[in-house]
Amino acid sequence: MKPGIHPDYHPVVFRDRAANFAFLTRSTMTGEKTVVWEDGTTYPVVDVEISSASHPFYTGSARVVDTAGRVERFRRRYGGGTEGAASADRG
Repeated sequence: MKPGIHPDYHPVVFRDRAANFAFLTRSTMTGEKTVVWEDGTTYPVVDVEISSASHPFYTGSARVVDTAGRVERFRRRYGGGTEGAASADRG
């Protein structure tokens, strides 16, 4: 790596306050606040709104949208298919 062209890459704690979850990693981000980590060292902390501990996909609380059911309901309600588009092309 060339010296002097890369950003400062240092240990940072990312904290998800909603889930009471934090993890230590390396990043170029920095924060105004600091936190004393489990090893006794003080690190800058970056607060995030969502992480794997609070994201619905990772927690298993994500809703699966039933698109096939919606299409069938639309066809039942507004008439079964593409007949309207075909008749419009004819004339």
